[in-house]
Amino acid sequence: MTWDWQVFLKDDGSGRTYLQWMFDAWGWTLAVAGASWVIAMLMGCLIGTLRTLPNSPWLVRLGNAWVELFRNVPLLIQIFIWYFVIPKIFPAMKELPSFILVIFALGFFTSARIAEQVRAGVQALPRGQRYAGMAMGFTTAQTYRYVILPMAFRIIIPPLTSESMNLLKNSSVAFAVSIAELTMFAMQAQEETSRGIEIYLAVTALYAISAFAVNRVMAFVEKKVQIPGFVVAGSMGGGH
Repeated sequence: MTWDWQVFLKDDGSGRTYLQWMFDAWGWTLAVAGASWVIAMLMGCLIGTLRTLPNSPWLVRLGNAWVELFRNVPLLIQIFIWYFVIPKIFPAMKELPSFILVIFALGFFTSARIAEQVRAGVQALPRGQRYAGMAMGFTTAQTYRYVILPMAFRIIIPPLTSESMNLLKNSSVAFAVSIAELTMFAMQAQEETSRGIEIYLAVTALYAISAFAVNRVMAFVEKKVQIPGFVVAGSMGGGH
């Protein structure tokens, strides 16, 4: 077997090299993942919080329905629904580029998983946290804003790190609706050059670099926001 890394310097037929095409595709991958992550965090935090509200059973049921719907339907099916079905129901959405539709699909899919993590983080806190907020005269919204959620987010940073890395990898399904991201680049470039080993190794390296960067950023955030001496005992039901 011989290696031909110079394949990346060849013209792809449009005036750019395969190396330039690959980095353009990498940019699309990061754009899809980044925009989806924003939607996932916003919706996930909202839905996860709703699922822990006291004395609001209908909001809890609404949050549970969101999680069960988006978590239990395969991501690829959700992308096809956003791409083929929803524009038929709402014709105005036919004007939206496929890039936007994929972001919504991936963002909502991931939001269900983040919502579950937020719920678990809130419920992992000792009940005294909520009672302390109430004792200070806070409303429920203020208790969540100033007491519960800041502590819960510190707890769930490790699983959020894994979920952020998963979202980056899940962005590869965007190729199914012709988004020119890394996976589509790899498939098309391999067909055009017959150098699948070099192409897929390079793409794998870019995915690995991206995931490692996400991991390091989240580790930095976790270190900065951690509360020295605070421990959640989980199933033991205590903390200090």
